[in-house]
Amino acid sequence: MDAKTLTRYRKLLLEEKQRILNNSKNALQNELSLSPDDLPDETDLAASEVNQNLVFKLRDRERQLLGKIDEALHRMDEGVFGLCEDCEEPIEPRRLEARPVSTLCIACKERQEHREKIFA
Repeated sequence: MDAKTLTRYRKLLLEEKQRILNNSKNALQNELSLSPDDLPDETDLAASEVNQNLVFKLRDRERQLLGKIDEALHRMDEGVFGLCEDCEEPIEPRRLEARPVSTLCIACKERQEHREKIFA
């Protein structure tokens, strides 16, 4: 992969990382500003708890994505970004454009998903 393309992917990854961190910061500030006293009845409290559970699940997904972004940045530093971890062939540019944290080419990802279906 040429340096210009690698720089573009690095920029995409760093922008996504910053977006996630900003969203998390804003969500945390919103959560901290809401207290049980702000909710007048049990229905409001229950709805708030459901919402908090959804927010926690979203934050967990974002935490996992942050880890994948850091791994992709590390692969860039190691000179293996864009290479499939299974077959070691280049990952298709369209796949990296859609999901720069990809570690498998489409064919290897399909095989992985097929194996997961069989053993699930």
